[in-house]
Amino acid sequence: MEPIPIAEPSLAAADLAALAAAKRALEKQPLAMKLASAVGMPIERLLARLPAYAHETIADATRRALDASLRTALATLGAPAPRIEERDPSERLVPSAKPRDWLHKVAVATTGAAGGAFGLIALPAELPVTTTLMFRSICDIARSEGEDLGEAEARLQCLAVFGMGSSAQDEEADFGYFIARGALAQAVSKASSELAAKGMAAHGTPALVRLTNAIAARFSAQVSEQIAAKSIPAIGAVLGAAVNTVFIDHFQQTAHGHFTVRRLERRYGSEAVQTAYRTIESTPAGPGKRSRA
Repeated sequence: MEPIPIAEPSLAAADLAALAAAKRALEKQPLAMKLASAVGMPIERLLARLPAYAHETIADATRRALDASLRTALATLGAPAPRIEERDPSERLVPSAKPRDWLHKVAVATTGAAGGAFGLIALPAELPVTTTLMFRSICDIARSEGEDLGEAEARLQCLAVFGMGSSAQDEEADFGYFIARGALAQAVSKASSELAAKGMAAHGTPALVRLTNAIAARFSAQVSEQIAAKSIPAIGAVLGAAVNTVFIDHFQQTAHGHFTVRRLERRYGSEAVQTAYRTIESTPAGPGKRSRA
C-alpha cells in the first residue's frame, strides 16, 4: 500500500537538494559504461564473446538469486524498525542513521575476488551470495530513509530496486526512473497484498512469482554485463573484486535515489515530487549517454 502523503505546498530547499541528488543517482551512467571503465574494454564486445549457453545459465541463476534474497535477506538483517503507527510522525519524514554502504561493498568485493578466476562457472554459487549481500545493503538504505521494513510493501520495494537500474540492454533505459518504477508498480502492489495477508507462507504464490520474474527479466541483463566483464581471461582476484564493487555501487546509488524519492513523496505527495523532479536539470551526459530532463 502506498504511503499516505502529508500535503505541503512546495519542497523545502533541503528537500529539493535531496531530490536533485536522487535524480543524479537515478539518471546515472549506465552500468555497462562503468564496467567498461573498470576492465578497460567495451562490455558489448565482451557480451558477444559469451558462449551460447551463458544467457540461459545467467537467467536461471538470476531467478534463483532473487528468490533466495526474498526468502532470507530480511530474516538475517536484524530486528525490523518500529511499526509506522508506533513512531512519531516526524520520524517518517527525515532520514535515520546512515546506511553502511562501505561494509556491504567490502563483502561483495570479497565474493568477486573469490569468483574472479572462475567466471561463468562460479556464477551459480557466487550470484546468490552477492545478490543477498546487495539486497541487505538496499534494505539498510531503505531503512535509513524512513521505510518500515516490517511492512510487506517496503520489503518488496527493496527487491524491486534490482529491476530499476538501467542497462545498456534495457529498451526503457532512456525513459527515466518513473517509467521503470511504474512498470513494476502493479506487480509490487499485488505481491504486497499477498505477503501482507499470508506472510512468508505467500512465497511461491502467483503474485510473488510474477513479481520475481519481472524483476529477474531486468536484472539478468545487468548480471550478463557483470559476467561479461569477468570473462576476460585470467581476470584474477583484484579485477574480480573491482567488478563486483562497481556492481553493488550501481544498485546502492539506485536505492539511495529511489528511497529518497519515496521519503519525499510521503511528505509532499507523488504529484508534487514528480513535478519537482522533472524541473531539475539532468547532469550532463557522458560519452554515449543522452541527457534526460
